[in-house]
Amino acid sequence: MKKLFALIIIAFAYAHVGYGQSVSKDAILGEWLAESKDGKVLVYKQGEKYFGKVSSGKDGAKKDIHNPDAKLREQNIVGSVILKGFDFTGKAWENGTIYDPNNGKTYSCTMKMKNANELEIRGFVGISLLGRTTVWTRVK
Repeated sequence: MKKLFALIIIAFAYAHVGYGQSVSKDAILGEWLAESKDGKVLVYKQGEKYFGKVSSGKDGAKKDIHNPDAKLREQNIVGSVILKGFDFTGKAWENGTIYDPNNGKTYSCTMKMKNANELEIRGFVGISLLGRTTVWTRVK
């Protein structure tokens, strides 16, 4: 039990510690390829908040059939805003949400730059420890 507790504390601390690098607040802007390589997301800024919309996908005509809003199930996933309302906090983009069109669920989310061409995205429910991380690659 003590080992499990220590592991949880270490994982929690790691999730909240930055990479020690100075990051420009607009470094996240641009187009990113999902780790699954099945779509691209264009990250943009509106006011002081950051958003991202699906710019392309393997099946460009795929509908958002899992959307909890029945009126939106006929819209194409390409063009949908899936990243919403992120604030830059000095080393990361936080306090936003990510929508997963594969299951129709929206999760709390944080994003951090691993380096200039890799974006670490963590979607979670409640606390960031209860989530999943994926890495997107910048499209050049």
